[in-house]
Amino acid sequence: MDSLPTHPHVAVSDLDPDNIGPSAGIGHLTPFLRLASMLAAPSNCCRVTMIIIRPTLSSAEANQISTFLSSHPHISPSEFHALPPEPSDPNTQDPFLLQYDAVSRSAHLLVHHLSNLSPPLSVVFSDLMLASGINTPLADLGVLNYTVITTSARFFSLIASLPHIRITKGESVAIPGVDPIQGEHVPPPMCNPDHVFTRILEINCRYLHKAKGVLLNSFDFFEPETISALQSGKVLPNLPPIFPVGPLTSFETKKGSTSISWLDNQPLSSVVFVSFGSRTSMSKDQIRELGEGLERSRMRFLWVIKTTVVDKEDKEELRELLGETFFEKIKERGLVVKQWVNQEEILAHSAIRGFLTHCGWNSVMEATQRGIPLLAWPLHGDQKVNAEVVEKAGLGVWERSWGWGGERLVKGEEIAVKIQEMMTSGKLMDSARRVGEQASKAWEIHGSSKKSFKTIIDMSRRYQES
Repeated sequence: MDSLPTHPHVAVSDLDPDNIGPSAGIGHLTPFLRLASMLAAPSNCCRVTMIIIRPTLSSAEANQISTFLSSHPHISPSEFHALPPEPSDPNTQDPFLLQYDAVSRSAHLLVHHLSNLSPPLSVVFSDLMLASGINTPLADLGVLNYTVITTSARFFSLIASLPHIRITKGESVAIPGVDPIQGEHVPPPMCNPDHVFTRILEINCRYLHKAKGVLLNSFDFFEPETISALQSGKVLPNLPPIFPVGPLTSFETKKGSTSISWLDNQPLSSVVFVSFGSRTSMSKDQIRELGEGLERSRMRFLWVIKTTVVDKEDKEELRELLGETFFEKIKERGLVVKQWVNQEEILAHSAIRGFLTHCGWNSVMEATQRGIPLLAWPLHGDQKVNAEVVEKAGLGVWERSWGWGGERLVKGEEIAVKIQEMMTSGKLMDSARRVGEQASKAWEIHGSSKKSFKTIIDMSRRYQES
């Protein structure tokens, strides 16, 4: 008689202030939800527990978790309450940074929580920001632990090198095996070793070697040189095995948002989608200039606006912000919304032709899956490095003169020109379509990401059996 399939017990632990993981916000939550859904698929035979870290900051995250769990009843939630935030840096007011500092400090308590789950865990998939607190204890307990990276392979090569390099403002950063990263593309906080963001990254990267492996939400075609350099040990000789498993596949969600209903009435491949992520806000002046740019471009558009970092505090009325005249001008060809929208569903819609984005990595990967051209407008964090990757791979264009978010007021006429270029370039459209084809191939039977993911599942099963 054939033996019954082995079902390893897997915990997925992000550091999101709303759920499981590293930085805060949906940017880190989404890939962990996708990973959990993939692991729980019948073909992978994994019993999955989601570690829900409380308290939450964002309404969007809380809603996303609730929706995910209701549509995945076979995934067991397990709540973990983090220590309260302690403002250790008077110059840091970002509530998300403070929150994941708190979760990082809670990692030792999380190990205790994980060790008491029943049945005993075989594997943990956790965020980089937990590495210093859980990688060594989990290894001592005999639990496989994979660190999940939610940014580009290129930016990961930079942060993984932090314990071994000194970053000087304005100077290029040399990393073995990859092209130097220009100084102006490095997030300014990383030039200050005492900044809470830099300090958390540097401490946790010292424990990467204790992980069983590192999962990248990227794929070989999109970042070939960097992934090869990481896997071969050129970037750092003591990194664990690197597994590119991107783009992480989507999970089922509810459909039928207002935005999609509006898109249903738009011509094929005619709309530019405008969104800057779940935790990026622009000044009111910049929002108005962006509105003027969209109006001047004469393109159809769907624009998601965010005026505060934490969505629970976002009380600004759109008509007060943009004015009645603006809405009168664009009423035949534009829709502006403030509520959370299903970005994947929007990008998959046949009416979408281009995407004006901050280049958060989830947004980039979602665009690759559908071959949607990007106009990159990086605002902070890893986004300039991500924009480099986007441009080099042929997925989009980047206007470097716009600088970091808030450095200067980008005028409406400039924005209109770049939107028109993105939306009318046949060369860019063809190039982005090729990227989309390669993203699909990565998950075909013999595709690079499919093979990486299968290797992880097979290792988990063998470990469970041993």
